[in-house]
Amino acid sequence: MKNRVELVAEMSANHGQSIEIAKQTIKAAKEAGADAVKIQSYTADTLTIDCDNEFFRIAHGTIWDGTTLYKLYQEAYTPWEWHQELFEYAKKVGIEIFSTPFDYAAVDLLEELNVRRYKIASPEITDIPLIEYVASKGKPIVISNGIATLEEISEAVDACRRKGNEDITLLQCISQYPARPEDSNLLVMRDMKERFRVKVGLSDHSIGYEAAVIASAMQVAMIEKHFIIDRKIGGPDSSFSMSAEEFKKMVSKIRRVESIIGEVTYEFDEKKRKSREFARSLFVVQDVRPGEKVTSENVRSIRPGHGISPKYISDICGQKFSFAVKKGTPFSWEMISFGKESEDQ
Repeated sequence: MKNRVELVAEMSANHGQSIEIAKQTIKAAKEAGADAVKIQSYTADTLTIDCDNEFFRIAHGTIWDGTTLYKLYQEAYTPWEWHQELFEYAKKVGIEIFSTPFDYAAVDLLEELNVRRYKIASPEITDIPLIEYVASKGKPIVISNGIATLEEISEAVDACRRKGNEDITLLQCISQYPARPEDSNLLVMRDMKERFRVKVGLSDHSIGYEAAVIASAMQVAMIEKHFIIDRKIGGPDSSFSMSAEEFKKMVSKIRRVESIIGEVTYEFDEKKRKSREFARSLFVVQDVRPGEKVTSENVRSIRPGHGISPKYISDICGQKFSFAVKKGTPFSWEMISFGKESEDQ
């Protein structure tokens, strides 16, 4: 299907600091119908500093309030020493794996692993030097717009293009955890596509699959959802992540929506050909003799569609039947002899 949306399972912190759970998550995502798995490449020290003053304590009405940025990232990060093994395992399972880097060193690590594309997280959309460095690698780049102004989105897109990178996907994202579905503002995707001439999609932090399914009906390029094999694993992202079973159900609904939307085609296939039997066409509706003229009384436009098209009614009226025809016979060109005569002959 040409307009098939790509479904990305975001592992994030949903591995409980166990590489085996991380592997199980990759496999479960593949089995649930995900097209790709995404991880995050950072350490607490590359994202922030270990500080407990007011600037670094989380107190913004989030599920993480009460801890510090450093402690949150210590709990959530995917160890760098796992990366190669996870990439190799994903290849073995048969699913793409890519990542969100948060500094140059992470980009370099991912380059060594031959990552196929990159993701820029919402808070990093203002880090233009990082975006330029990622874009310079010449690989597809996905950018979430969660915390950005329109001007900042434009600056990020321009940064990619300055480096000659035109393979850009902007994701509509509400940076709330969880986000309310009614805050999704999915029409932003359509505007970004037209405004910036890029591919678009949705990074969905809402509970459930409503926003994602609706987005798929808008024929976007990508939908990303946080994925966990079992919320009992716990962790900072578990409460708003989809279980494997929920993700599988979402995939089924999205693929169903896509099959209904279909694609632009005027092809005259066998189904349409059969349906044309119920179309109108010209039929002989009275018994006629040889030499009798075709009139609007003895030939009419009716269902079914086995005769010639009704558009020819004015062409045949006044012509003579070449042979006798019984009522209920589909009209055909063979029935008449051309050479229309005037009424007084």
